[in-house]
Amino acid sequence: MQPLMTFRVGDLTVTRIPEQQMDFADIGTLFPYDDAAVLARDVAHWGDASYDAEHQRLRQSIHSWLVQTPTHTVLIDTGSGNDKNRPGAPMFDHLQTPFLAYLREAGVTPDDVDLVLATHLHADHVGWNTALRDGRWQPTFPRARYVFSQREFDYNAALSANDTARVQQTIDAFGMGQPHHFPRGGVFEDSVLPVVDAGLADPIAMGENVMGFTFHASPGHSADHASISVTSQGQTALFWGDVMHHPVQVLHPEVNSRYCEFLPAATQSRQRMMAYAEAHEALIFTTHFGDSGVGRLRREGEQVMWAFEQGQLR
Repeated sequence: MQPLMTFRVGDLTVTRIPEQQMDFADIGTLFPYDDAAVLARDVAHWGDASYDAEHQRLRQSIHSWLVQTPTHTVLIDTGSGNDKNRPGAPMFDHLQTPFLAYLREAGVTPDDVDLVLATHLHADHVGWNTALRDGRWQPTFPRARYVFSQREFDYNAALSANDTARVQQTIDAFGMGQPHHFPRGGVFEDSVLPVVDAGLADPIAMGENVMGFTFHASPGHSADHASISVTSQGQTALFWGDVMHHPVQVLHPEVNSRYCEFLPAATQSRQRMMAYAEAHEALIFTTHFGDSGVGRLRREGEQVMWAFEQGQLR
């Protein structure tokens, strides 16, 4: 197991809970809609922490963020989960990772978690919502309230029911055009519905504040993707989920990943959340960047750059 890394934001303690290290994506695979040669030129800016130059592979990660406030224990996004059946996606399929052991190393048991906040409902963000016990999917954090977008829930519910008319009505209501693709099947059924059936879910609208955590609309990567901010003692943390997948997108915010569902909206959200982060001098906690996964936006002349920050190892 690797050492945990912890950051301070005001009186909040934020700990990176690792799940998977991903060093296998080449630039053209992750970013198929753009000029791979241009991106390859720029990825080297962040060195070995973000790009394996020898094998020409991007370095990425899947991890969660444990936020400990003076009064609550909060988990933001829950990774891919163990034992999940993900045919066609070997990186998520029937995993066995020590995620809960990392959580215990941070001093937290599943019963200690008060809130589970989801930026969106993709496979690698809600997987540990549930665990397989006694042959069925049950909430991993039985005392927590699970908070996520009502609109994204409704969209996934329509897809799960194979209700094509309701799916199209929901898409039309989003006003983002037709999706490039739909979210991965099976995730809603094994990682979202069980917490709803257990009475632990609190779907919300964008703009709402939950115990100091504000959900900001940043749709495009998913139907109603949220970026989540919290401010303590004048310092702001921004958990922007999958607004970006790699630091090279800070240099090229017009670049969408292959996993983005509504492409033009994803680009707009990327630009909007960058502006928010700059305006609030936010410390940004990402879900898929390599290295620490944490950094700030810095201006170098007219160019906005990404600068990693390192926390304290524990």
